[in-house]
Amino acid sequence: MLILAAVPLGNTGDASSRLKESIETVEFVAAEDSRRFTRLCQDLGIRHQAKIISFFEGNEGERLEGLIEILESGKDLLVVTDAGAPGISDPGYRLAREAVARNIRIKVLPGPSAVTTALLLSGLPSATFCFDGFPPRTSGSRLSWFGNRAEEERTIIIFEAPHRLLESLEDMKVAFGGDRKIAVCREMTKTYEEVARGSIAEIIDWANSKEILGEITVVIEGFNPDLREYGDDEIVTKVLGRESAGELRKEAIVAVAKELGVPKRIVFDIMVAQKDKIR
Repeated sequence: MLILAAVPLGNTGDASSRLKESIETVEFVAAEDSRRFTRLCQDLGIRHQAKIISFFEGNEGERLEGLIEILESGKDLLVVTDAGAPGISDPGYRLAREAVARNIRIKVLPGPSAVTTALLLSGLPSATFCFDGFPPRTSGSRLSWFGNRAEEERTIIIFEAPHRLLESLEDMKVAFGGDRKIAVCREMTKTYEEVARGSIAEIIDWANSKEILGEITVVIEGFNPDLREYGDDEIVTKVLGRESAGELRKEAIVAVAKELGVPKRIVFDIMVAQKDKIR
């Protein structure tokens, strides 16, 4: 079977007994970094007899068929990444998808997750949230990427490289505004764990004041629709768009007011004030 195992983010005390047992007994391990896997075993005080297969982002595609052959031969394959769970912005998803397609059994050994750990550390709303992995590396693409999430009402969780954090924060400020609350979680569960909480503007000042190192997870407050602001021209455009689609003016006003969450009277007054421009 395919065994997807979560490993500690940093503190080896978070390793489960099931993870230790699997490492000690499995014949094949696909590891993102064989040296880090060896170090993990040393820190856990356990020995393994498994054949270690390198399995990282750069070789994931070319390794798939060989790993599937191991599984179809009746052997168990343990998949681990450097930290957290396989398949979460790390190799694992494509292998799991292929295993499902071939009716290969999958078992998950749950454990540490940077996503949920950061969410709980942030103090931001956790009832609904989304995880969006790493933002694009280039400035233009990253700014557009954040812009597309500007009105996401769920709490957003992302990963970021330490050397790109400040650039990402600056793009967040443009897309979300400087007042949006965020938390930057650094080196979670490790000796130098640090959590910076505040507005985007405040966290930019924090990031400018020091050298940022280590694994970074960022939690971003969701958009509050009550704070949405619409210009008169935008409201007029929405009403006229509905009219052109066949709605009566009164129906269009009611629909736009409901869509934008504003009183019908405000939309009506705006249409009256703009009547000379829209004849």
